[in-house]
Amino acid sequence: MQPDKKTTYQDVRDEVLRRIQGRIWDQGSLLPTEQDLSEEFGCARATVNRALRELAERGIIDRKRKSGTRVAIAPVKQARLEISVTRQQIEEMNASYRYRLVSREIVPAPGWLAAQMGLPAQAQVLHLICMHYADNRPFQHENRWINIDAVPDIAEADFSDTGPNEWLLARVPFSDAEITLSSVAAEAEIASFLGAKEGTPLFLMERSTWFQEQPVTFVRLHFHQGYRMRTRY
Repeated sequence: MQPDKKTTYQDVRDEVLRRIQGRIWDQGSLLPTEQDLSEEFGCARATVNRALRELAERGIIDRKRKSGTRVAIAPVKQARLEISVTRQQIEEMNASYRYRLVSREIVPAPGWLAAQMGLPAQAQVLHLICMHYADNRPFQHENRWINIDAVPDIAEADFSDTGPNEWLLARVPFSDAEITLSSVAAEAEIASFLGAKEGTPLFLMERSTWFQEQPVTFVRLHFHQGYRMRTRY
């Protein structure tokens, strides 16, 4: 790369791809760290991260937190799960959207959350419980924790009218995410919020996001009975 030319994420992406295709980095090989690549290419670490994220989405490399990035052994086309805005999702159904903030408090991170997200002991988090409605029918129950150190402005943000997911997507980037999808029996409290009977099978999504290895947020989303999820690949 030319030293007098500003390196873009496309430049980094294309060079990493060239090295993989040229077997400089063979299948299963461990790639240099983001810091090492940013120093080599003379660009910000965020630029490298974006380039590697795009290659990971294409199934060319495998990225795992704490164990590094490797060239995929059997590259495959991957399904993509986008982090959608619930309001837009409901409006695309031609339904009227309504949002309600149920509770809000700043608390020390629970032990299970600190362990899952890699938070330091006694880290302060903003805990929010919200409800989303479609045509005044319960659509989604949102139970969210946000790392205040990663998002200092969050402590003063007003979520009376706007949900935290919409607020975060507009202001805070993320570089890594982990998503778990499952079916669970509705506990009494969740059932009451979603207008379901206790024990009813519900669709549950749990999602954690980080930005350059700093924990940002963990959210647990319960959807109304009969909810179906679609994705493209």
